Amino acid sequence: MPSRKPREPQKPTLSVVIPMYNEIDNVEPMVARVHRGLADYAGDWELICVDDGSRDGTGARLTEVAGRYGKHVRVIRLRRNFGQTAAMQAGFDAARGELIATLDGDLQNDPADIPRMVDELLARDLDLLQGWRRKRQDDLVMRKIPSRIANKLIGKVTGVALHDYGCSLKVYRAEVIREVTLLGEMHRFIPVWVAGVTAPARIGETEVTHQARQFGTSKYGISRTFR
Repeated sequence: MPSRKPREPQKPTLSVVIPMYNEIDNVEPMVARVHRGLADYAGDWELICVDDGSRDGTGARLTEVAGRYGKHVRVIRLRRNFGQTAAMQAGFDAARGELIATLDGDLQNDPADIPRMVDELLARDLDLLQGWRRKRQDDLVMRKIPSRIANKLIGKVTGVALHDYGCSLKVYRAEVIREVTLLGEMHRFIPVWVAGVTAPARIGETEVTHQARQFGTSKYGISRTFR
């Protein structure tokens, strides 16, 4: 009798939260890539897309695309543009998973990194695993240099030293991130705020894939560094 391949242990339930603002051309490929990236995830998962008051039809496109995939794809539409931090908070409030992953909706983060990050977070017994875009595919002056300045400043002031605070690709334990209330525009400080409710040693980072933007333009620029 042929031996059966052992079944992979059941993974924690997972919510993937993606805030989007004026990203209509990225909606369909983004949802498709999330499904490809999580096709072999050995657990229940959901995708929560938050339309942050887009004016280009992103919200309607999200609703239409979600209808093709099923009830595990949920769309939250904010009445106006509140900013990326507020959109993330709306996604966290709606998430049902034991773990929550976040990424940008511009296709620069790769959803295929999420299952590996879940495994690493569990293996290292972390509460937050931060992505590190070591080979970042962005403009040097407008994106990379301001980000490096901000990363060094935040690390020096707070003592929580990470290479890439600005990377939206993160995996959290839901019970921990729900103890943090996100305000204003300072989503870059999420690891610092998490360090206020758990031990800094339970916050880690890992290298992730980063790709050049294919559609649309960035909604955030050098002004973030000064703020």
